[in-house]
Amino acid sequence: MKFAVFSHCTIDTIDLGTSSNEHIGGAACYCGITAKNLKFDAKIHTKFGNDFPKEFLLRNKIEFENALSEQPTTRFKITISGSDRTLSLLNTCEPIEYSKTNADGIVISPVYHEITNDVYKKIKQDSSFVLLDPQGFLRRTDSEKRIILEKTDIDLSKISAIKTSPDELFCLTNNIEIEAMKNLQKKGVEHVIVTNKREITMLVKDKLYSITLPNLELYDTTGIGDIFCSTFCCTMLKEKDFFWALCFAGGAAQAAIESKEIGLEKIPAKGAIENNASYFYNQIKFKQV
Repeated sequence: MKFAVFSHCTIDTIDLGTSSNEHIGGAACYCGITAKNLKFDAKIHTKFGNDFPKEFLLRNKIEFENALSEQPTTRFKITISGSDRTLSLLNTCEPIEYSKTNADGIVISPVYHEITNDVYKKIKQDSSFVLLDPQGFLRRTDSEKRIILEKTDIDLSKISAIKTSPDELFCLTNNIEIEAMKNLQKKGVEHVIVTNKREITMLVKDKLYSITLPNLELYDTTGIGDIFCSTFCCTMLKEKDFFWALCFAGGAAQAAIESKEIGLEKIPAKGAIENNASYFYNQIKFKQV
């Protein structure tokens, strides 16, 4: 099956305790490699400069085309303390151009305004299953280039699933918790997912499903949300079952955290995801709302 993601590749300076190192990343990389590990044909629609090691994508058999830009790659500085992250924007590459895809499923996950409204509208027409992580649409920078979130109206028509944090959820709806999730559901989103550190909830129709990740020691949390989104999308395409998709996505996030690796090295193998998914299948809770 075919999987596509629209997002910038990035080069991230990750400050973790006493260490500070550059790592390649971005939702394009995290989602693409996760999908590849799940045995999907993965194509990324992205932009990066000559400073980005495209050989990494070729080596991992990630498809891309028309991605090279004359502008340098988008860069972030990420300072991590436990489950808290502070992001600063160091550079932005040029916007992603629209190109039609025949993928079975699409993840739209901008990191910082690289997807224009016109391109966004066109992408949504190209697949019957589209998952949106809206973070990059909501991000702005303060006077010191630190990332902040701003209330933003996003057209959610033709979005099958959305993954947000509580802060992002508030920016989208001006509401919180269940009522905010219902607001997104009323806009046409079938699967509304909120990830709040260890707690993951999903609203489908009139039921709220929830899983809790084990209380693991956190290391580098960069890309965990992207791994979650890619796994959810791929499992939905393969199994046609949102219950299993939530379990697999949670299992992927858990496996990534358990690895205690930095950057893309934390992306889990298929076997680790499957083992954790079986655990969550027996632990998932749900209630009518």
